[in-house]
Amino acid sequence: ARERVPRPQLLVFAAFAFDPEAAKDIASVNWPGVTLLRAQMNADLLTHDLKKARSSNESFWLVGQPDVVVESTDDGRFIVEVRGFDYFDIRSGKVTSGGAEQIAVWMLDPDYGGRSLFPRQVFFPLDGSKGGWSKLAKSLRAQIDLTRMEAYRGTVSLPFQAGEHRRAAVKVVDNRGVESLRLLSLGS
Repeated sequence: ARERVPRPQLLVFAAFAFDPEAAKDIASVNWPGVTLLRAQMNADLLTHDLKKARSSNESFWLVGQPDVVVESTDDGRFIVEVRGFDYFDIRSGKVTSGGAEQIAVWMLDPDYGGRSLFPRQVFFPLDGSKGGWSKLAKSLRAQIDLTRMEAYRGTVSLPFQAGEHRRAAVKVVDNRGVESLRLLSLGS
């Protein structure tokens, strides 16, 4: 693409899923004047017999980074808050903000080594009073801390120490199944 004349203004990377390394490599490209986009293809494209021929079907979703804030606590630990992420609406052609209410699950790896995501905290913001965490708490009865279970329904992480890599990774999956990854520096 760099050798094409005229130079492209937009370069789209399309895949059924982006592993953290590929997403990081695409995000790290510095090419002034060229917009790089990641487009996640709908898995229905793999199965021709299951595809529905409707104009409302979305074969590609643009993948944006989640809106994430990391803060340090007084005792030197960190807290991550996931606030939402942006959607590109192909019908209107506009970018709209998606809030935390559209996040099905998000995961936190507080010591991301750059190779594999190892979630040590997993949150289900859409999980209601009869959802997965509630079912687990009911099954385990008195063996579980209900206040901690409630904390895993939210969008704010539990406090954590920075690991040796001094980097955290947050993976968000929205209510459509679209995944997005954000890498966070935890200072030196």
